[in-house]
Amino acid sequence: MSGLQGRGDGRPARRPRGGDASAFRSTLIALASTVVFFGALAWIVVSSPGWPAIQRSFLNGKVFAASLPSIVGSFAVNVQLFLIAEVLILGLGMVIAVLRSLPGPVFFPVRLVTTIYVDVFRALPGVLVIYILGFGIPGLGIAGVPIEPFFYAVVALTLIYSAYVSEVYRAGIESIHPSQDAAARSLGLSRFQSLRYVILPQAVRRVVPPLLNDFIGLQKDTVLVSYIGVVEIFRQSYIKQAGSFNYTPYLATALVFLVMTIPLARLTDWLIAREVRRRQGGAALALAGTQGRGVASAPTRGAR
Repeated sequence: MSGLQGRGDGRPARRPRGGDASAFRSTLIALASTVVFFGALAWIVVSSPGWPAIQRSFLNGKVFAASLPSIVGSFAVNVQLFLIAEVLILGLGMVIAVLRSLPGPVFFPVRLVTTIYVDVFRALPGVLVIYILGFGIPGLGIAGVPIEPFFYAVVALTLIYSAYVSEVYRAGIESIHPSQDAAARSLGLSRFQSLRYVILPQAVRRVVPPLLNDFIGLQKDTVLVSYIGVVEIFRQSYIKQAGSFNYTPYLATALVFLVMTIPLARLTDWLIAREVRRRQGGAALALAGTQGRGVASAPTRGAR
């Protein structure tokens, strides 16, 4: 006996699938374990001896309500820094990546200079670069040189993140198979035209998710410019903390960054998953086409 009951057409009936029940049970177990874990963690925190002091210092509702409007308003400075620096970073990073990708011995000095630039600004801590530019250059007292902290904040962030973004661009350029450049050149395109119309469009499309990850970091690192006097969200929370002798304004600042950053992180994950599906779909179509051509070209049995 196979344990299968016959159907009217003579074929055995299928067993009922237990996939739905198993998935539901797994969901319940995951939910229960999550509630238990975070419940235990909350109980440990609130039952600790120092919890009342922490609650007064970091979770003061009155201080939170009083400081949140000014903190949210100061976040506009961070947004300005982010948007201006992002445009400059995208352009400068692309130029550096292209210059580092130039072949031939004649371009060796160009590749050497751009490599040194990338290595230096990836090695230096961001706050150190901001300090040197924000305090060092205005301290020279050169006539006509800007002295506004906002200007040097944009310059510092651009220099730092252009080094990282250029490496993302370069990885995208090198991911394009050399045969595509050779095909473009065989059609009469110059090397510059091949780079502009064939290589770069594909490379940029491939590196959009990594670029978004870098810009999430840029958005957070805008708070570093507070060390040279730019009154942005972190400096404003420091001012509020100093005026109230309470650390709750820092919690308000953290909440603002969570609200702004988590959706961008989920968008990045979605773009990465979409790119993976697109590549897998393209590979499957290419494989199916190859198999179809193979079947069509194979001689039929009995053909003369």
